[in-house]
Amino acid sequence: MTTAIDALVVAVPAHNEAASLPGVLRTLRRAQEHCRRALPTAPPLTLVVAADSCTDGSRAVAESFGADVVEVGQRSAGGARAAAVSRGLASCGASSETTWIATTDADCRVHPSWLLHQLTCARDNWQCVLGTVRLSATPRVKPAVRALHDAHYFAGRTGPRWHHPHVHGANFGIRADTYLQAGGFPAVPHSEDHALVDALPPHTRILRTDACPVVTSGRTSHRAPHGFGAFLHHLEGRSPKAER
Repeated sequence: MTTAIDALVVAVPAHNEAASLPGVLRTLRRAQEHCRRALPTAPPLTLVVAADSCTDGSRAVAESFGADVVEVGQRSAGGARAAAVSRGLASCGASSETTWIATTDADCRVHPSWLLHQLTCARDNWQCVLGTVRLSATPRVKPAVRALHDAHYFAGRTGPRWHHPHVHGANFGIRADTYLQAGGFPAVPHSEDHALVDALPPHTRILRTDACPVVTSGRTSHRAPHGFGAFLHHLEGRSPKAER
């Protein structure tokens, strides 16, 4: 069974990310062009950045890449992600049954095939796609911290069809009707991605795949107290002193 997808919505939350936004938006536009070349019938893309309590030039940066910008003042990853999705759904002009939502983060880089991968999964009738991440080479992650991260992250991996246990808003896809049935991203400071997955309707077709990972920042100067950067900071505290 193939599902028709008439619109793609990509949501990116940002809090004072003017320095990192060009990187993710550039890779998203590259992925959009790759998708158009590989699939001439690819649906239109609505790219939305939620500028959450920004005091820098995040809005101007996003607009320079042609992104729609919604400003929020929640200091909440969940609230910002939800606001970006809501704006995208309101403006894409397609029904929720034929709209696919993909989310990533302002400090990430997506692969050129990321949007094509998302669209292919959507058309293959998956209702939610949970992808994986890889640590960026910059900023440099100390070898001991990277080793601890990899030991935790890849535990249980047996091959390319790894049915992983992870949930990342940085590499997340969901059909809009399924998203709305689950109540959307909750306006919480962290773990909004896990909360959404936990709220999915029974029998939702969920694909956990390592096929198209997103590169994420290895910065340990975290902004979200329970986010990925905080996890790396915790690992840094566990690493041998010689590596600090």
